[in-house]
Amino acid sequence: MPWKDGYTITDEISLKDEEVVWPENFQCAVTLIVDYSVQGGADGIVLKDLTKPQAIFGAKVGVERIFAIFERYGLKATFAVPAIMAEIYPEMVRKMIERGHEVAAHGYMHEDVSGLEVNEEKRRLDLTTQILTEKCGKKPEGWFSLPRQQDRYPGGQISSNTIQLLIDGGYEYLGNGMADDIPYYWVIDIHTKRHILTLPYYYHFDDLFFLMFPAPGMGSGLENAMTLFENWRQEFEATYRRRRCFTMVVHPHLIAWGNRIEMFERFLLHIKEFPAIWNPTGSECARYWKERYPASSFLNLKESIWRDYHGSLS
Repeated sequence: MPWKDGYTITDEISLKDEEVVWPENFQCAVTLIVDYSVQGGADGIVLKDLTKPQAIFGAKVGVERIFAIFERYGLKATFAVPAIMAEIYPEMVRKMIERGHEVAAHGYMHEDVSGLEVNEEKRRLDLTTQILTEKCGKKPEGWFSLPRQQDRYPGGQISSNTIQLLIDGGYEYLGNGMADDIPYYWVIDIHTKRHILTLPYYYHFDDLFFLMFPAPGMGSGLENAMTLFENWRQEFEATYRRRRCFTMVVHPHLIAWGNRIEMFERFLLHIKEFPAIWNPTGSECARYWKERYPASSFLNLKESIWRDYHGSLS
């Protein structure tokens, strides 16, 4: 598809199902993302968010329950960690690394950066990188901008400068993009072809949109665990048949309660019943994709044939 600056983030020519090849002839990829944050607002995580009972439960008890399930079934995950959470719970971040999981950046305070001036956004990005590098012993390769409950867009908040800053900051991938159900290249300039590899995300794979809506105290409708299970099941089976990439996101303060953690375990057990499943971390998936489908060969951009009419807001 022809490029349109500010509109098209990729060439939008996806690989056909039969063109998608995973390592060792695996049938499909399953990436597990744990959002290690607490529920906050547009300004990010603040003290009152951290002291809520469900936040304390998720950061300590909830994540330990998730660790236990992953260990029981031999699964690896990518933990998306805001820098402030790494500072407050450094022992948990160390456990993530020790247990073979990946720690990726999830902003400084999981704040909305869409209104920040570029120098301030860069300062926060650099600070996030520094803190996570210190806590993890290595620089994070991935960056996530996962949504919060009150976000305007289900894909999370980024600014017009975010992708450029991530590229300049040496990040290997963005963890949540909604333009495809396999990894793809998010291009910011057709002429230079500057890009960042982006892993697939869609909000109906995210427990937040089933277990946290409506907001607490607003009546019934909060408990949709079985709806989430059935949605995951059908989406995974369709992805498996098509040989593409299934990505799910869970939050310890939501998924780790009573019947929900049992439902989560049942679903992971269901996945394990299927042969030839590849379970990479985000960085492993990104590394493979860049080698197998390099942008130099698979990114085909064309000049736009689109011409806006006078007064167009597109």
